[in-house]
Amino acid sequence: MTESATVTQRGAQRWARGHPWIFKSDVRKRPSAPAGTVRVRDDRGRWLGVALWSPSSEISLRLLDPDPDATIDPRWWRQRLEQAIGLRRDLVTVANAYRLVHAEGDGLPALICDRYDRWLVVQLLSAAVESFREPIVEALVQVTGAEGVLARNDVPLRTREGLARETVLLYGDVPREVIVTEHGVRYAAAPWTGQKTGAFLDQRENRVLMGSLATGKALDCFSYHGSFALHLARQAQSVIALDSSADALVRARENATLNSLANVECIEANAFDYLREKDREGERFDTIVLDPPAFAKNRDSLDAALRGYHEINLRAMRLLAPGGMLYTASCSFHMTRPLFLEMVEHAAQDSGRRLLLRQVLGQPIDHPEVVTIPETGYLKGVVLQAAY
Repeated sequence: MTESATVTQRGAQRWARGHPWIFKSDVRKRPSAPAGTVRVRDDRGRWLGVALWSPSSEISLRLLDPDPDATIDPRWWRQRLEQAIGLRRDLVTVANAYRLVHAEGDGLPALICDRYDRWLVVQLLSAAVESFREPIVEALVQVTGAEGVLARNDVPLRTREGLARETVLLYGDVPREVIVTEHGVRYAAAPWTGQKTGAFLDQRENRVLMGSLATGKALDCFSYHGSFALHLARQAQSVIALDSSADALVRARENATLNSLANVECIEANAFDYLREKDREGERFDTIVLDPPAFAKNRDSLDAALRGYHEINLRAMRLLAPGGMLYTASCSFHMTRPLFLEMVEHAAQDSGRRLLLRQVLGQPIDHPEVVTIPETGYLKGVVLQAAY
C-alpha cells in the first residue's frame, strides 16, 4: 500500500470527532489507485491513518485503522473480526441467529455479517471492502467454522459504489431455509430471498420483551413472518398477525405451526385500513405491536413518513384497552429518536388517551450504536401503557 490521499482540515476533523467517513468534497488529493486501502494525511502533512478508498463513491474514505503504518492483510482482518465476534459470544446461549459484524459499529466499515445457525450471510457495501472479499470470507470461516457463506449483495447502496447487485454463494453451501431458535421460539429464515439478510434480527430482544408483557387479545401489525406474533402468542390469549402480503402470512402460519401455537390468526389487510376500521367498530386490544417498514427512505420522504407514523400510532393508541401495552417502533434512519418521540407525543395528544411511557428501546447488543456515528443507529421504539 503505497498510495495516499490528502484531505482537508474539515475531513480530518470528522475523524478527530469520531466519525469514520470523509466525503469526496474533502479529498484534496485523490489517489490514482483502484478501490482498496490508502494512507491518509491532512493538508498539513500529518498522517491520520489507513482508510478504505472507494473512487466512485460520495463517501470516498472510511477510516479502517488510525495507525498509518498498519498493514491491512489477512491477519489484520482475522484479528478485527475476532474482536467483533467475541463481543457476541454470550448470544449463543439464547439464539442461533444474530449479527456478527455491524459495519461502522464494529470498526469494519461497509461490512455486514449475520449468522444463521451454521451459515453466514454477508453484505459488502463498498467497492473498497469488496476488494477484500477473499481475505474477509477466509477469516470468517476460520473464526466461526461456518459451513457456508452467502453474499446478499442485492442492496441499492452497491449501485452508488459502481458495484453489481447480486446474491452469490462465496463458500460452501447455504440452505434456502434455516430454522432460527430465539429465546425458545422457532421460525424459518430465508437467507437467499428474505428481507434484509433473511430475517429481522434487530428486533430480537424487543420481541422477547413484548412476549413477556403480552396479555389478553393481541395484535401484531406489519407482522411479516410473524416473529412478534410468535412471542406474543406464548402468553396472550389470542393473537392476530396482520400483514398486506399473502405470501408472508403463509410463512407466518407455518411458523405458528412450528411452535405448536393454535392461538395465532393471520389476516391479510392494509394496516392503516384495518386500524381505522377497528377504531370505528370500537374494538379493543390488550397488546399491540407496530413494527412497520421504513417509511422514510430518504430525507425528502420524511414529512410524508411522519404523517404515516402519526396515523398508525394514533389508531393503535385508540384501540388499546385500559391497561393495555403498545410497542411502537421505527427503523427509518432519517426518523431520528427525538423526532420519533415527538411524533409519539403528538399522536398521544390527538388520541385522547392517557398513555404512560414504560420504556424507550433501541438496538440489541449485536447491532452496536456508536454515539459519534449516527448512521450506526436506526432502530428506536417505545413501550406505552394505556392508563384508561
